[in-house]
Amino acid sequence: MTPQTPAPLDWKLVIDAADPHTQADFWAAALHYTAEDNSALVERLLSAGALSGEATVEYHGRVAFRDLIAVRHPDDPYDPQTGTGLGRRLLFQRVPESKTVKNRLHLDVHAGPERRADEVTRLQALGARVLHEVKEPSGQWVVMADPEGNEFCVQ
Repeated sequence: MTPQTPAPLDWKLVIDAADPHTQADFWAAALHYTAEDNSALVERLLSAGALSGEATVEYHGRVAFRDLIAVRHPDDPYDPQTGTGLGRRLLFQRVPESKTVKNRLHLDVHAGPERRADEVTRLQALGARVLHEVKEPSGQWVVMADPEGNEFCVQ
């Protein structure tokens, strides 16, 4: 009998945000991800009285949770009953406080040296800003901030 390799784990990175839907739009465009459509779940919860109307917003023409939204890799599976991704995801959750210190965790976007400048320009057009460029013997990258100031790198 040979040992079985476990299936890959699904994951989500949860990111605090003042405006989760704006962050979801930015990161979906930045990573070529898809914003999750949880409208069927939200409508079921509203119908059952388990969710109040104040806990919802309209997002891209459909009802959505007010305080959270996720984006997922477009090729990953998702639950059609809830719209929840079953693979690589970023979940943005509303928090009352603003970002005040440097991230302890950040994303690296790998564009490659030949596409780095174009990718930085594209991300700036989406609302990111360049914080500084790094050139070291170990590599070269651009440190950027998303629309809410969360740092990330473009390599």
